Amino acid sequence: MNSRLRVLFEDEHCLGVFKPAGQMTQGTWAPPGDTTLEQDVRRHLDPAAPEAAYLGIVHRLDRPVSGVLLWAKTPKAARRLAGQFEARQAVKEYWAIVETPDSPACDARASPLLPVGETWVDWLTTADESGVVHVVSEGTPGARMAKTRVSVDVATRLPTDRCWLRLWPETGRTHQLRVQAASRGTPIIGDAIYGSREAFSPGIALHARSLQVRHPTTSAPLILVAPLPTSWSVQGIDAGTASA
Repeated sequence: MNSRLRVLFEDEHCLGVFKPAGQMTQGTWAPPGDTTLEQDVRRHLDPAAPEAAYLGIVHRLDRPVSGVLLWAKTPKAARRLAGQFEARQAVKEYWAIVETPDSPACDARASPLLPVGETWVDWLTTADESGVVHVVSEGTPGARMAKTRVSVDVATRLPTDRCWLRLWPETGRTHQLRVQAASRGTPIIGDAIYGSREAFSPGIALHARSLQVRHPTTSAPLILVAPLPTSWSVQGIDAGTASA
């Protein structure tokens, strides 16, 4: 058993875990003294022979992002879960704290910058040689549409130049939420490559709060919720304050 791993759900078909901010999701390389989440999961599945364990990757999180991540434990589960993501049937909710330098009043009831129920629709490039994604005009060769539903929630203890967003991406583009927020002048706190001027540790203030899919064998709703890192309560946000 791997004591590093925080398991949110497990049965013989799939495994839901908490990914810490700053940890790489997959691969065999990690900084000295650290491991990737994939390595931790493999050790959890088979401590004696981690590389022999079957592990299906059906979605990913960027390295600086925390939150819920779901893995398949059988090829059948991998196919069925991946199909839900490809068909946009998986419901993903993210929480973010963003900078709002030009709008000191960020109110969940009537924000001039980020109104309740807004949908962001943009066209994004693939990552360039420095790993950065850009918003471009529709029709730009190679660009793909990104769509995210957005709501502002109440966070009375946040500084007046910050907002708490709840985000439901309907597509799954690289750095989608990060670049969409930054392109509107509201970069995610700590996300320096997309223009944030504020520090956030560890990682950035983007958290994959929940994931809802159909169980790959029973088709029953499977809802996974990731606990908030302590860095969020320092910012004035805790799980009990979210509106329905």
